[in-house]
Amino acid sequence: MTSQVGVSELAALADPTRARIVQLIDAAPDGRALVGQLAERLSLRQPTVSHHMAALRAAGIVVRQPEGRRVWYSVHPDQQNRVTALLGRAATPMEDPDWDRVIDDLAARYRGTFSRETVARYVTDSRDHLAASGPAPLLASRTATFAAARLDDLHRAGHPDAKIPTVLFVCVQNAGRSQLAAGILRQLAGDRVIVRTAGSAPVGQVRPAIVAALDEIGVTVGAEFPKPLTDDTVRAADVVVTMGCGDACPVYPGRRYLDWDLEDPVDKPLATVRRIRDDIDTRVRMLLSELFTEVTPEPSHKK
Repeated sequence: MTSQVGVSELAALADPTRARIVQLIDAAPDGRALVGQLAERLSLRQPTVSHHMAALRAAGIVVRQPEGRRVWYSVHPDQQNRVTALLGRAATPMEDPDWDRVIDDLAARYRGTFSRETVARYVTDSRDHLAASGPAPLLASRTATFAAARLDDLHRAGHPDAKIPTVLFVCVQNAGRSQLAAGILRQLAGDRVIVRTAGSAPVGQVRPAIVAALDEIGVTVGAEFPKPLTDDTVRAADVVVTMGCGDACPVYPGRRYLDWDLEDPVDKPLATVRRIRDDIDTRVRMLLSELFTEVTPEPSHKK
C-alpha cells in the first residue's frame, strides 16, 4: 500500500457517510472505533455501517484489527496524512502556534509595502475569521495563507493599473461550487488570472466529493481551503461570481457581478457532483473567453 490516495480512494471518501465515518475514527481518543459505536453516533443500523466499512477497507483507507470478540477499525497508517488533508482534523489544546513568527515572516515578505502593524492586524483578523467557523485545522498555516492573499488584494486594489484580472467565486460554504469553479479556472488560465474564493458561511474543509470530481479531470484543489468573505477580497476583484449566497456579497462600483444558478453539491452522490462540475466547466470557459480575446477550446471529451 502506497501513501498516495488514488481515484478509488477519493471516490470512496466522496460518499458523505463514509467521509463522516473516517472523521469519527480519526477523532476517537485512541484513533480507532467499533462498528457499534459508529452506528450509534451516526444513527444508522450496524449492517449499514459494516457495508461502508467494507468499502473503506477495499479502498485501503481503514484497517481491521480483531481483538477477542471485538473488531476495531482505524485509519490505515499509510493514508493518515492524506486523509487528514482531505477531511481535516480538529485543532487540539496542545497546539500553540507561534503567532509572532507568523507575523514577522509576513512582515519581512511585505517590507516596503506594508508596516508590521498592518501585517499583524491582518493576521489577527484572518485568524479570528477562520476560527469563527468552528475548530480550524492547520490554523497557523491557513491564517498565514489567508492573510497574505488579503494583503495582496489590498495592494492590488491600490494599484488599479495591474493588467492581470482577478475573479472571485463566492458560494455559501466555500467547499463545493466555488472550489469547483476556481480549480477549473486556475487549470485553464494559469497565471493569466488571479483566482479567489470565499463563502458566506464557510465550513472547515473542501468536501471530498469535490476533490474527487476535480481529480478525475486532472484538476487539483492544491492547498485551497474554505475562507470567509471579506470586503478587501471583493474590492480587489474585477469579476465577482456568486453561487447561491444571496445578498451576502457587498456590491462595489466598477466590478462585474455574475450570479450562476447552480445546484448545491452538498451531500449529493458523485454522479450529481460530476454533472454540476461539467455545468461549471462550461460557464468557466465562457467567462475565460470573455476575459481574453482568444477563445478557450471546448474539451475534446464530454462526460
